[in-house]
Amino acid sequence: MPEQSNDYRVVVFGAGGVGKSSLVLRFVKGTFRESYIPTIEDTYRQVISCNKNICTLQITDTTGSHQFPAMQRLSISKGHAFILVYSITSRQSLEELRPIWEVIREIKGNDLENPLMLVGNKCDESDAREVQTSYGEAQAKAWKCNFMETSAKTNHNVKELFQELLNMEKNRDVSLQLDGKKNKSQKGTRKIKEKCLVM
Repeated sequence: MPEQSNDYRVVVFGAGGVGKSSLVLRFVKGTFRESYIPTIEDTYRQVISCNKNICTLQITDTTGSHQFPAMQRLSISKGHAFILVYSITSRQSLEELRPIWEVIREIKGNDLENPLMLVGNKCDESDAREVQTSYGEAQAKAWKCNFMETSAKTNHNVKELFQELLNMEKNRDVSLQLDGKKNKSQKGTRKIKEKCLVM
């Protein structure tokens, strides 16, 4: 288990072109780019509240290629939470997540306690849908993780994805917002025990 520090590390995995970088950039910077630029590995930071203190949400946007297994394993061993992204327009992109999920289980243990979210991105492209919502939900159930569909393009469920991931954390109280800065849309983000918030 990674040491508890002022960083809360989230790692984003998925095949090339599913929109990992677009999701992260939409969340961190509020921007979306139409062009596809392959990622080797990028890290983004955002201030969040953790156990009522300020800490850093560190989001690692990994490569979509399988050329860097050592980097992948290092990211998993250091990660606190994981987002597995596929495109609803590509069943293949969902299948490509299976070996990553297996490596996460191998490194973190079969009774995975780390927050894990399966995400069907590009839900704005419903005309080209290859993966039905029910199929994604069933896969998440099989993998014992949470599920959500998002659109980085339209900003659908992007902030909600990261808040839900933090709400799943059992060992510390993490939240996207600093104490006292709640807005109407975030009423339900606090659980009974302390959690980390995105600010």
